[in-house]
Amino acid sequence: MAENHSITITLPDGSTKEIERGTTVLQVAKSIGAGLARAALAGRIDGRAVDLSYPVASDAAVEILTFSDDEGKEVYWHSTAHVMAQAVQDLFPNAKVTIGPPIENGFYYDFDIDRPFTPEELKKIEARMLEIVKEDQPFSREEVSRDEASSRFQNLGESYKLELLDAIAPDETVSIYKNTRWFDLCRGPHLPSTGRIKAIKLLNASGAYWRGDENNKMLQRIYGISFPGKKELQAYLDKLEEAKRRDHRTLGVQLDLYSINDNVGPGLVLWHPKGMRIRHEIESFWHSAHFDGGYELVGSPHIGRSTLWNTSGHLDFFRENMYSPMDVDGQEYFAKPMNCPFHSMIYKSRRRSYRELPFRWAEMGTVYRYEPAGVLHGLLRARGFTQDDAHIFCRPDQVESEIKQTIDFTLFILRSFGLEDFKIDISTRPEKAVGDPRDWDMATNALKAAIDAQGLKYGMDEGGGAFYGPKIDVQIRDALGREWQCSTIQFDFNLPERFDLTFAGQDGKMHRPYMVHRALLGSMERFFGTLIEHYAGNFPVWLAPVQAVILPVSDRFIDYAQQVAKLLRDAQVRVEVDDQDAKLGYKIREAEVQKVPYMLIVGAREVENGTVSVRRHGQGDLGALSRENLIARIQKEVESKQLS
Repeated sequence: MAENHSITITLPDGSTKEIERGTTVLQVAKSIGAGLARAALAGRIDGRAVDLSYPVASDAAVEILTFSDDEGKEVYWHSTAHVMAQAVQDLFPNAKVTIGPPIENGFYYDFDIDRPFTPEELKKIEARMLEIVKEDQPFSREEVSRDEASSRFQNLGESYKLELLDAIAPDETVSIYKNTRWFDLCRGPHLPSTGRIKAIKLLNASGAYWRGDENNKMLQRIYGISFPGKKELQAYLDKLEEAKRRDHRTLGVQLDLYSINDNVGPGLVLWHPKGMRIRHEIESFWHSAHFDGGYELVGSPHIGRSTLWNTSGHLDFFRENMYSPMDVDGQEYFAKPMNCPFHSMIYKSRRRSYRELPFRWAEMGTVYRYEPAGVLHGLLRARGFTQDDAHIFCRPDQVESEIKQTIDFTLFILRSFGLEDFKIDISTRPEKAVGDPRDWDMATNALKAAIDAQGLKYGMDEGGGAFYGPKIDVQIRDALGREWQCSTIQFDFNLPERFDLTFAGQDGKMHRPYMVHRALLGSMERFFGTLIEHYAGNFPVWLAPVQAVILPVSDRFIDYAQQVAKLLRDAQVRVEVDDQDAKLGYKIREAEVQKVPYMLIVGAREVENGTVSVRRHGQGDLGALSRENLIARIQKEVESKQLS
């Protein structure tokens, strides 16, 4: 009987196709269409990414990966990282290679070399990369034993590769990717050849510890980006320039919003008056919205005894992020890394009944967590920050409805600040976790059901939950499309057990409540930094620290300017008078740099008519307005929380 050489593959649209056994992924792409074959970078067979040269051996789901796919970008950027490492070792033969993964935007590679790379050297490396691309060197995969791979890298003196190989079982097969003379330990997949890379830019170089451990040697990391075309590269570089213009660290200084001083401590934020005014407006809105949403406010201290953190489990599961204990009356106290144990103790302060539940308790609580110096990043990654924390204590039958309500409330809060584009993930049980796996499954399913009921799309972050429960993470996309971690809604069946929290049920017996943690803004510092970059410092009028500045044409109009300022202040408008001895053009430029929404020019004509000449930041002249009409206009923008 003749052997059947045909197999059936299933394509992403659900259609099926008969092909010869052993047909490569590239041949599959060609059979679908010439355009797809030209764009193809790699493939996915039954969910596993493979090279285009990979033969399909049995019935399978087959997908062709292009640069429009996230995994296709990873293949493209990882291949470019190999080209960069090859170029570095061509130019700097003594440099040892370590790892070079694709990242969210581009790639990096870490090198052990005796000094940092200079900007001129980056240009030379980039030029050598373009030569390698022009040579169109094919990428080829070879599978060898661990011992064979070790022998090859031993001959090259590549000690970091040997360390990576030591973590692999002796009898395991590893893969090596080679292009011409250069090769690297790598799982793949890769592009068919270096010639598929069309546009490259090396962005910067910095120090990085081997394996991210500050106890290890400092390496030199080069970051880069590549695209299938020069237009895409230029668009990305333009976006980077816009991101620099929006950098909250630069704007924070320019607008006098906050500072971080080494004499105070890295990662510890000093809020300046203008920054604190914006924070006050955010918190005032937050408080009102929470009262309207059925929450009550609670408060907790900044430190707590070690017994509290032992009971909560933080000393077992979060100790590396907590600051060293302090001695108080012979007892160990810790600065709080989280607010939840305190809220649990408030719950435990008296007997609770099923009739009272749910309790929704919120707090703007400042917490302190150790972050390595290398990851600190202005307001976005700090060591002391204020969480807009809340904990919901509810009966089991209330969990799903409370999560649904929390999701609604989260989106309402974020949309009020002009944030409309969201990415939602459910994070599941990590390896280091507490609690019965069946409870984890129950909690995860409750989170899924709540999101499904809202008709929202979400992804799964397997193993990404906290040690005490699964969670929903909401990332926001800003004006540049960048994603920022923001809101978290987290189920917790652990703390109620640890603190022995109970309520008297309808049956007269004591029952265990469930607990939902949630932070909508995340932390005030990170959210504020996000807003600065989202708005490029051009805050909407309701948030602007100074809503209007009055610019007298000369000193003889200062009295009138002060009269107008008083009217505005009486109407709760935040206003300043620029009475410095300077020309009007200079004053206007200063106000534009400070991004003040309204510039009010007053001179002889305005005094005579009882008006102001209005300029709007970023828009220019709006003409003359009566003082009453101006006040009404600003008040309307504030009350409606107009965003532009």
